Amino acid sequence: MKIESAELLRLEVPLVAPFRTSFGTQTRRDVLLLHLVTAEAEGWAECVAMEDPLYSSEYTEAAHRVIADHLLPRLFGIPDLTAAGVAPALAGVRGHRMAKAAVEAAVLDAQLRAAGLSLGEYLGATQPQVVSGVSVGIHDSLESLLGTVAGYLADGYARIKLKIEPGWDLEPVAATRREFGDIPLQVDANAAYTRSHARHLARLDEFGLLLIEQPFDEEDIAAHAELSRIVTTPVCLDESIVSARAAFDAIRAGACSVVNIKPGRVGGYLEARRVHDVCAAAGVGVWAGGMLETGIGRAANLALAALPGFTLPSDISGSARYFAQDITEPFEPVDGRIAVPAGPGIGVSPLPEALATCTVRRESVPVPS
Repeated sequence: MKIESAELLRLEVPLVAPFRTSFGTQTRRDVLLLHLVTAEAEGWAECVAMEDPLYSSEYTEAAHRVIADHLLPRLFGIPDLTAAGVAPALAGVRGHRMAKAAVEAAVLDAQLRAAGLSLGEYLGATQPQVVSGVSVGIHDSLESLLGTVAGYLADGYARIKLKIEPGWDLEPVAATRREFGDIPLQVDANAAYTRSHARHLARLDEFGLLLIEQPFDEEDIAAHAELSRIVTTPVCLDESIVSARAAFDAIRAGACSVVNIKPGRVGGYLEARRVHDVCAAAGVGVWAGGMLETGIGRAANLALAALPGFTLPSDISGSARYFAQDITEPFEPVDGRIAVPAGPGIGVSPLPEALATCTVRRESVPVPS
């Protein structure tokens, strides 16, 4: 397979409601899509980098430029390109995992469409549907939070995840437990705490949470290991897990008993599968995180989340959770589950009208003749 043309598209997709976390409030998604054309098939992928470098050092504009100027040119001259060959070809470029993940995903989508094989089948999915949870941002009041949670439970979501930060943790968790009883509930700190908060975080033990996600800085594995020794709530790592090797090291250090796998954060779906395998071998549970993806990224995440080691509810919610109009046919949970696309590749393509409405910029990347 050889790349014949490549185009980067920038979209502005408004969110149905502001989404607030410890690193800011989002009201829209600055989406970066990659569209590749080969003689055999087309491939689509979404880069999950956010508009500003707050969740990670990567951000949308930088990912756009590194894909156009550094990553794609390294692939254009490869006559028999496959997804497995993308990471070795791009190894000379340091970092930029989210950008690399998008490039690999687009190549993989084209490869599988040409072969008539779904991404789920290729990765080794064993489940036709994925249990869908929902992530709830930080609210201005407990009343507002409880109203939001009630709405999601009414929609059938199987698990609630509350974003927390210092000053917004014990009260919202306690209020949610009082109001809704023994629902599957977990919290996500997005590294908002320091080691000095360890005893405070231990007070969450009384609420029977599924897990506490990434309380400390992504590089502070030792702090997570210390916390794991003093709390009964399972500690989950997110931002700290940037590769299968990082997952192995964190597990060996006793820093976590659960891992959130985000393909963009680890550099692609092939590395995400390796993270899954490392965790499965160690008896560590995994679940699929989300980055407010459109239907392009959401479809691919569902295929990954259908692997056998994903035993906890995912963060892959329905399209309507974030968007009034998705750029693909919308994903809708039924009885708390979302079907894994069964078509070739990621199983979905952008809707032309929706894509045209949201696209604010296009860049064709020249392919040498």
